[in-house]
Amino acid sequence: MTTNENELKTLMLASQRGEAESHGVLLARLAPRLRGYYKRRLMGFGRSAEEAEDLVQEALLAIHLKRHTYDPEALFTPWLQAIARYKLIDYLRTNRKARMNVPIDDHHELMAADDHASTESTHDMAKLLGRLPRKTRRAIEAVKLDGKSVAETAVRYGMSESNVKISVHRGLKALASLIRADGDA
Repeated sequence: MTTNENELKTLMLASQRGEAESHGVLLARLAPRLRGYYKRRLMGFGRSAEEAEDLVQEALLAIHLKRHTYDPEALFTPWLQAIARYKLIDYLRTNRKARMNVPIDDHHELMAADDHASTESTHDMAKLLGRLPRKTRRAIEAVKLDGKSVAETAVRYGMSESNVKISVHRGLKALASLIRADGDA
């Protein structure tokens, strides 16, 4: 295993044991890696750095909520790559501005994460979302959790489409800050 793999796996195992400080360090170490991954894949297709940042926040949130699905006997980086890749694919499906291929790196084995939300993840998500303003929480729940389009969400809650997008973007940033703050506590 590489030094990065050893370090990240050690942090993840500590995070699974409930060590908040290690969890915060893990998320902080992963953010720049994810940012680079998403920027490289999105920028070549005329996508913005803000879109890459949205994906970073979504991936960090997924890592936080799905950390219990990581198998301690397995390598960490393939698990991370699977989450990052699936977040990218989901994003591209819901924001079809251009066709793009998302290749699977043939030298890495990807492991799919469990699709069934555990009670712990659901409880964590509800607590985090409960700390957001109502408008922001509703926008995130509709667009990111229920898979509704921005247009559908705007009509449903009497908001403009741009207001829905802004609420989701700011809400994801706020959730990432809350996760980091909880990790530092």
